[in-house]
Amino acid sequence: MAKIGINIVTGSLQQAELIVGIDLGTTNSLVAIIHPDTKKPIALKEHDSSSLVPSIVHFDSYGNASVGEVAKQYLETEPQNTIFSAKRLMGKSYNDVKKNANFFTYKVIDDNTESLVKVQVGNQFFSPIELSSFILKELKQRAEHIMKTPVTKAVITVPAYFNDAQRQATRDAGKLAGLDVLRIVNEPTAASLAYGLGLRADEEKTIAVYDLGGGTFDVSILRITNGIFEVLSTNGDTYLGGDDFDRLIIQYWLQQNGLSEEVLHNNKQLSQTIRLIAEDAKKQLSNLSITNYELPITNDDVRFSLHDSLLAKFNFQLSTADFNKLIQPLIDRTITSCSDALKDAGLTTADVDTIVMVGGSTRVPAVKNAVSNFFGKPVNDTVNPDEVVALGAAVQADILAGNNKDFLLLDITPLSLGLETMGGLMDVLIPRNSKIPTKVGRQYTTYVDGQGSMRISVFQGERDMVKDNRKLAEFNLTGIPGMPAGLPKVEVNFLINADGILVVTAKELRSGVQQSIEVKPQYGLSDDQVEKMLMDSITHAKDDIQTRALVEARTEGEQLLGVTEKFLTKNAGLITQEEMIVTAQAMQALQLALTMEDKNLIQAKTEELNEVTRPFAERAMDAAINTAMKGQNILGN
Repeated sequence: MAKIGINIVTGSLQQAELIVGIDLGTTNSLVAIIHPDTKKPIALKEHDSSSLVPSIVHFDSYGNASVGEVAKQYLETEPQNTIFSAKRLMGKSYNDVKKNANFFTYKVIDDNTESLVKVQVGNQFFSPIELSSFILKELKQRAEHIMKTPVTKAVITVPAYFNDAQRQATRDAGKLAGLDVLRIVNEPTAASLAYGLGLRADEEKTIAVYDLGGGTFDVSILRITNGIFEVLSTNGDTYLGGDDFDRLIIQYWLQQNGLSEEVLHNNKQLSQTIRLIAEDAKKQLSNLSITNYELPITNDDVRFSLHDSLLAKFNFQLSTADFNKLIQPLIDRTITSCSDALKDAGLTTADVDTIVMVGGSTRVPAVKNAVSNFFGKPVNDTVNPDEVVALGAAVQADILAGNNKDFLLLDITPLSLGLETMGGLMDVLIPRNSKIPTKVGRQYTTYVDGQGSMRISVFQGERDMVKDNRKLAEFNLTGIPGMPAGLPKVEVNFLINADGILVVTAKELRSGVQQSIEVKPQYGLSDDQVEKMLMDSITHAKDDIQTRALVEARTEGEQLLGVTEKFLTKNAGLITQEEMIVTAQAMQALQLALTMEDKNLIQAKTEELNEVTRPFAERAMDAAINTAMKGQNILGN
C-alpha cells in the first residue's frame, strides 16, 4: 500500500518522501522545501521568527550542546565554549588555518601537522564534522517540527571552491545528523535555480554568481543551456567574507583608541564583545551614515598594554565613508576575481546576461555598487540573499524527488567507493549519488620507513570502518623505492566509465611504478541490499564517527610517539636532562592512553606531548638553520 503524507499544519497532501534543501553557512544556516500548495521554494521558519539559524554551537559544563540563537548568547560570556565559523575549519589542517587562528575565541589545536584540525572545549575534542552535525541536526529537527513529518533526506550546498575533503566532510556531518545526503550542490548552481534560471527547457543564458558570505567568497560563471548547468569558470577566496569586514573595523577601533591587538588575544570575552559590536556597526551602515558605541573597558581588560590606574569608557565610532575606505581593498580583491573568472571563461562583461547576488555581505551598498559598475548593468538581488542558496537547494531536492519532470537525471553511483587506510578506516573517493562517468584522484604515502609495497583494497559502502562495507577488489603496488615514511607519493585514481565499470589505478609518482584493476561495483547487489546498507550507515552514524575518531586519535598518537623517539635519539645533545624526564613521562602517559577506549584522553595526552616537545623542537630547527648558514654570505638591501 502506498503511503500518503498529510501536513497537519496546512491540511494539504504532500509527497510520500520529503527531501529538504539545506544551506550550511559560515554565519547562518537554514532549511527550505518546495511548498506543497504553491510549488514555490520557501525557507522554513516558526511563526514570526527568522528562517536563519546562527551557525553557532555552545557546550555547557556537562558537555551538552545547544545550537543557534540559544548558543549565540554565550559568545560573550563563554567564548571558549562557544564555536562559530566551524565551516571555515571543514576539511582543513591546523597548518591551513594557523595564520588566522587568533580570529577564533575557542581553542583550535596546534599540533603542527597536516592532520585534520580539532577544537578543544574543556576535556572534549571535536572535529569540524561533529560541530557541523550539531547544526544540521538542529535544522533537521526544525523541519520535522514545522512539517510534522520525519525528515531523513537532504540536499546540502557547499561553496564552489570546496575541495574533495571539504565536500566529504559535509556529507559525513549530514550522516552524523541522521540525514541521507542525496547530493552536494555548488552554491552558485543553487542560487541560479532559486531565481528560476535554467528551469525552462528553451532557456540559454550566461550568469555570474557573486557570492560573498560570512567567511568565503566565490564568483562563478555559469552557462545554462536546455536546463543543463555548465560551470565555465570559478574564482574566489576561501578566506574572504563579512568576518574580514568585521576584523578591519576592530583593527580600526583599536588604533583609534590606542589599544594593541594583544588586548583581544589575552581577553577572549572582550574580543567577542568588540567583534559583535563591529558586526552590528557593519549592518547599521547600510542605512546610516555614522555609528557610535561606548564600551567600558577596565584595567584588567587591558593590563597587557596599558597601566593607567583607572580607565573610563572607550568610544567606537565609524562613518560610512571610513567603512567604505577600510573595506575597499577587500572589495577590489573580489572584483579582481570577477575579472579573472571572465578571462578564464573567455568572456567579457558584455557576455553576461544576469548577475546574481548571494550572501548577507552583498547587502553592503559599496559591494553592490562595485559589482554593478564592473559588469556595467544592475545586479539581481530580488531574492533574499541570505535565503537564496537554501531555496535553490530545495528546487534541486524537488528534482531529485522526481516532482520536476522537465529535468533528466543522469546515472549515479548507488553507494560510495573508497579505499582502506590505516586502522581499517574507509576513505571515500567517490561519494554515493555521484554522476557517471566520473574520475577522482587522491595521494597517499607510506607509514613505515623503507616500505616497498602498498596494498590497495577497494570497498563499497557508507560505513566508516571497512569491515562493515563490501570488499570489491584488492591488489599490491610493488616496487616502491625504499624511502623514509611519508616521502613516497602514491596517487590512486578511481574512474567510473559510462557503463558503470570502475578502473582503479595506483602510481608511485617518484619512480613511475604503476598497477591497475577493473571492477564492476554494482554487481551482485539488489535494490534492497543497497537500501539496507544506506539505512545501516544512518543508524550507526554516531558509533561509526566515534570509532573513526578513536582510530584516528590512536594512529596520530602512535605516529607522534615514533617521531618523538627518533627525534630524541638524533638530538639528545640539544635537550636538558629535565626536558628528557618530562618528555619520557609525557610519552609514557600517551602510551598508556593508547591502550584505552577514550578518544578525548588520547588526544589530550597527544596535545600534552606536543606542548612538551615544541620548545626543543624549535631549538633543533634553529640549530639546523645556523649550521646550514655557516660560511654563507647573506646579501641585504
